[in-house]
Amino acid sequence: MATTEVFESLPEQRHGSELRKAVIAATIGTTIEWYDFFIYGTAAGLVFGKLFFPNAEPLSATLAAFATYFVGFIGRPIGAAIFGHWGDRIGRKATLIATLMLMGIATFLIAFVPTYAQIGLWGAVILTVLRILQGIGVGGEWGGSVLISMEWAKTHNSRGLVASWPQFGVPAGLFLANLVILGFSEWSGPAFLEWGWRIPFALSIVLVGVGLWVRLGIMETPVFARLVAEQKIERAPIVEVIKKQPREIILSALLRMAEQAPFYIFTAFVFSYGTTVLKMDRDFVLLAVLAASVLSFVSIPLSGHISDRIGRRRMYLIGAAVTGLFGFLYFGMLDTAIPSAVFIAIVLSLVPHDMMYGPQAALIAEAFTPRLRYSGASLGYQLASVIAGGPAPLIATALFAHYGTGYAIAIYIAACAAVSLASTAFMPDYTGKDISQEYDRTR
Repeated sequence: MATTEVFESLPEQRHGSELRKAVIAATIGTTIEWYDFFIYGTAAGLVFGKLFFPNAEPLSATLAAFATYFVGFIGRPIGAAIFGHWGDRIGRKATLIATLMLMGIATFLIAFVPTYAQIGLWGAVILTVLRILQGIGVGGEWGGSVLISMEWAKTHNSRGLVASWPQFGVPAGLFLANLVILGFSEWSGPAFLEWGWRIPFALSIVLVGVGLWVRLGIMETPVFARLVAEQKIERAPIVEVIKKQPREIILSALLRMAEQAPFYIFTAFVFSYGTTVLKMDRDFVLLAVLAASVLSFVSIPLSGHISDRIGRRRMYLIGAAVTGLFGFLYFGMLDTAIPSAVFIAIVLSLVPHDMMYGPQAALIAEAFTPRLRYSGASLGYQLASVIAGGPAPLIATALFAHYGTGYAIAIYIAACAAVSLASTAFMPDYTGKDISQEYDRTR
């Protein structure tokens, strides 16, 4: 089934079956990859400062732990370039299998990294190297997962919903990561710092096995099959997309500022803020973030679906504006230190984010021509990790240390939202248009 004709001749029922399999494979795969990525962020906020930087002051240890967390984001554009190249050269399916294996093995090995007490600073060095490999893996994952789903969509009017399902892997991975850490935190008790935190990382190898089994059973997308049949495979897609569509790459990165930076404040920095500043119990914060991720199970696909109705760009602009305002409400509620208010603030925190994250996959991927789509979408998407996602917990920690108030962080979130609003306004919107044929950015 390597030709366009074979795919176009698939019966409606068979096409629908392949679409469902592709969506399931993409969603399960991204759930596993984000589980791997998020358990690191949670561990960085809870234990890594104490285990790998024990001689530093609490604030300095937290900053150092989040610095190792940040290097994973540096790896993400590298992964986007490497796997984007191969995704446009050999196909979406094969590349996705490689990213899953890289991410899973790196995460599994983190479970066995010796602490400072055992080998000194070398423990932090090994941890940092494995974190970079995690970043490279997840950097190549997103583009392929989105395309393996979106390029199977039968109609032009459902791509926002279809492409939002791989995005669903983010709250699913977040939920799974926090659930596992919460469970082993309760089970291991005081021994959590000694060995309990390692088990969620070791379990990654089991999840990778499940993900590989699912992904091996899917077909390549009709869009990539057409490119092969028409001999339109680009020899150097990364170079070509930078030459042909630099505007879309830059806009894709900048429009993510309002989505990326707040997300890692709401899901990583909050553990440090909640336990050290608000003096909340570790498991209470974990439970609140768990509840927030469950709410995202609905708000992400719903936002993707709405974007099919009102337009990708319009939906994204609404989400960016709401996020810019919500930061002030969020820290206002947190700083009351009233458990119910803190819990509600954390639970609601991902809804404004999801209003952007739901339509984001289609908004970015649709903007790139098919033969350069994996490379362009991945590169634009992952560049935001360096300028927004990775630095966010570090910036939030530094802002609070300097000003002593969460409202300084809220102003930072509002500034990110302003960048996203301006960038999104210039982003092309292909809602409802045919994206299977080659096109240039002026279309």
